[in-house]
Amino acid sequence: MDRDFIARNQIVERYLSGRLPLKGATDFEKFCTDNPGVLDELGLPERVNAGLRLLEAAGKPEPWQEAPKKFWQKPHLPLGLGAATLLLAVGLVAVWSDSTTKSARIAKLQKMAAEQPLEPASTTQTIRLLPNYKGSSNTPAVVLGGVGRAELADLKIDLSRSAYRSYRVTIDRIDQGRVAVLHNISKDSNGHLRIALNTTALGPGNYTMTLEGLTWKGETVPEAWLTIGIVH
Repeated sequence: MDRDFIARNQIVERYLSGRLPLKGATDFEKFCTDNPGVLDELGLPERVNAGLRLLEAAGKPEPWQEAPKKFWQKPHLPLGLGAATLLLAVGLVAVWSDSTTKSARIAKLQKMAAEQPLEPASTTQTIRLLPNYKGSSNTPAVVLGGVGRAELADLKIDLSRSAYRSYRVTIDRIDQGRVAVLHNISKDSNGHLRIALNTTALGPGNYTMTLEGLTWKGETVPEAWLTIGIVH
């Protein structure tokens, strides 16, 4: 291979376009290595510069420049995904912790509701009450509890104006249901019907007591009504 052969067979053009066979390209490269001055004679630098100017005019990157990466190949994407994953993990841990706390509290409340613990009364409060002889009321005559501890409420219901000696007392939780029925309770010498109860024995709410007099035949006659409130 010599200069005439290169010019006659358009070796440079074919080499640059990639149309030169492998052996021809290898021989041409070896010839250029042994004769570096021939590149200037063939005008190769000018051709290269012209090609680069065309690439620049077309907005194309130079051949030795790294091709622009896709957005998913850029380093900020893995970093962003990592940060998002970390935040998600922290959020899940917080939700799990809150859920665990709530579950423990619900379990505790369910246990308390199932066991219905009754606190021992440390004090006794004596309360005198006048019942209503006309009918029941949703407004409590007295509110028991709310002192932070269990008390024994000794209720003295004044039935001195009633002719009956013995009574049946029915206790209903307003708008919910019956709580208890106390049979054959007698008045004391002062005409008081005595009922003592632990303030933690009943749940919060209002309770109506229906006082029915007992005849000598054991029949019941509605005589008076009393409403009490319970708070915890």
